[in-house]
Amino acid sequence: MAIFFDTHAHLDYSEYEPDLAVVVERARQAGIAKIISIGTSLASSQRAIRLAERFPDIYAAVGWHPTEAMDAPEDLRPALREMARHPKVVAIGETGLDYYRLPGASGGSPAEDAAYKQRQSEIFQQQLEVAREFQLNCVIHQRAAFDDTLAQLRSCAPQVHGVFHCFGESLDRLRQVLELGALVSFTGIVTFKNAQNVREAVAAVPAGRFMLETDCPYLAPVPYRGQRGEPAFVREISETVAQVRGCSLDDLSALTCATAREFFPKLQA
Repeated sequence: MAIFFDTHAHLDYSEYEPDLAVVVERARQAGIAKIISIGTSLASSQRAIRLAERFPDIYAAVGWHPTEAMDAPEDLRPALREMARHPKVVAIGETGLDYYRLPGASGGSPAEDAAYKQRQSEIFQQQLEVAREFQLNCVIHQRAAFDDTLAQLRSCAPQVHGVFHCFGESLDRLRQVLELGALVSFTGIVTFKNAQNVREAVAAVPAGRFMLETDCPYLAPVPYRGQRGEPAFVREISETVAQVRGCSLDDLSALTCATAREFFPKLQA
């Protein structure tokens, strides 16, 4: 059986409390050898670390999600530095920028929109600084904020690289990401009937510049669309990606696992 990694999961979420051990075992049975559980706040990051301590297959990324920017502490860096020292913390994130639902969309003012964007930028910058200090890469979230996200990441290149997770942008934007030295990763969206743009990116991205993920509990692939996602579903994602790229599952396994190990060096442990 070809082996794969789930490079972006949210196993600390409450959806998994009833049966987490079963979910992890199902992933093992599906050939998913390593899972990175992604933090979205300090508490979420701490939970991800505890999962990494509990399960040998699980690693952690620690960070603060941009949509929660207004609830972030003034300075995230001390707490993130402490967590980044953990041997199973492999990256900083999920971090980035998200302008999809600005305050103005629900009655807020232009000033509130500007303050929200500014706070997102501040906490993104703090996380980039910690990543550079600890020689870790970043898991990047962006939604409706591509240009600003790319520009801010560029300010830390080449010391810090990012992976644009759940990639679903145009081929021109794929080119811009790759020119920066960043990577992309693909979710179950690649299996959706209306996601031809994602399959075009899968076909175009060079070997060694992409990874696979579930973003579970979100974005379960066909035939599980609409259900709770889980790491085992990388199997279905990999089958579609291999078909699009015209390669075998074994070749895709070797390629994506090597890319993940290079991007997250602490996965070697």
